[in-house]
Amino acid sequence: MPNAAGDTIGEQYRATRALTQALLEPLSEADATLQSMEDASPAKWHLGHTNWFFETFLLRDHMPGYTLYNERWPFVFNSYYEAEGERIARFSRGMLSRPTVQQILGWRAQVDDAIEPMLDDPRFADLIALGIAHEQQHQELLLTDIKHALFQNPLGPAMLDHAGTIPAANAQDGWDAHPGGIALIGHPDDGPSSGFAYDNEGPRHRVLLEPFALSRRLVTNGQWQQFIDDGGYRTASLWLSDGWGWVQENAISAPLYWHGDQHFTHYGWQGRDSDAPVTHISYYEADAFATWADARLPTEFEWEAVARGQHADSAPAHDPAGGNQLGCLNHLIPEGRPGLFGDCWQFTRSAYLPYPRFRPAEGAIGEYNGKFMSGQFVLRGASCATARGHSRASYRNFFYPHQRWQFTGLRLAKDN
Repeated sequence: MPNAAGDTIGEQYRATRALTQALLEPLSEADATLQSMEDASPAKWHLGHTNWFFETFLLRDHMPGYTLYNERWPFVFNSYYEAEGERIARFSRGMLSRPTVQQILGWRAQVDDAIEPMLDDPRFADLIALGIAHEQQHQELLLTDIKHALFQNPLGPAMLDHAGTIPAANAQDGWDAHPGGIALIGHPDDGPSSGFAYDNEGPRHRVLLEPFALSRRLVTNGQWQQFIDDGGYRTASLWLSDGWGWVQENAISAPLYWHGDQHFTHYGWQGRDSDAPVTHISYYEADAFATWADARLPTEFEWEAVARGQHADSAPAHDPAGGNQLGCLNHLIPEGRPGLFGDCWQFTRSAYLPYPRFRPAEGAIGEYNGKFMSGQFVLRGASCATARGHSRASYRNFFYPHQRWQFTGLRLAKDN
């Protein structure tokens, strides 16, 4: 598959759409229909929802005379857009044996044909860019959701053939010190030259930072094993009150997908590399580990201040040499490469809140980010399942503190 980035919006659109469909190829119809929990969605639903987005907000709203492929399908493939009316309950998405994958692919082909003339029209460039970014988000969700679904199978089935030897982790130990001071945070609004960003990445504003240091290396599986062996999951004083309650209620004793010295991956059960980054942990676990390590989680502003000196697309973890057969994605096991991007999303201790002067857009598109700014924490960085070209220093991912089915990890910080 070609890289999702391209010289024109049309090239980016076609590559993104092709990658989504390639992600379905290793899956059976039954695989694609599985929904293992309410937080996750079936792979087939992601295939349809991303198509619904383009048909609804591009074709229905901006192409005179366009007729919906199927008038009943928006009820099935709308996610959370209240302005678009009623929709199927999220926990019922796994009951959708119909439409089939092939039927959805036929729908996608019609939408692609109809959108083709719009790809060269500058009036629609911003909306198409948003649709591409939205589909890239769902590519990562598709991968993490199917991983959770296949994990429920006691046979431990693999989605993908193993891509070969994983490059040795070579991130260096140590800390990057930052002097503090006034930092500009948020995506610059310099017109088309500044590139795409979501509305929650702005407006750009000033933040005062105290002197701090950020670890050059993500916390590893080996370090996490030390935390477990030292009673980390049994020591209430390390945990936030809500986190300790979560541990007790759910009998949590290790990261998700761990069993003995193995962990479950897209390639089935694999031996766990002690030098590779730990992943699939919750905010509660990340915070408890930081306390145990006599450190803390960084704020999202500290993380961004350090990341400003790096370019996400050239990060070693985005090197295609270790990629898999899906091309635009990294090897789907974090490797521990240098830099801040590309191995796993990194928890910060910052609540997901609006920046000063933030205002959501009008209409359904305005529901994309702003209405979720309550009770969640910001993660930075991108993961091994993030499409290349989809990460940047100002990118703000966000999840609830108990969630851990994404490729989530941590990088420690400390006060200087």
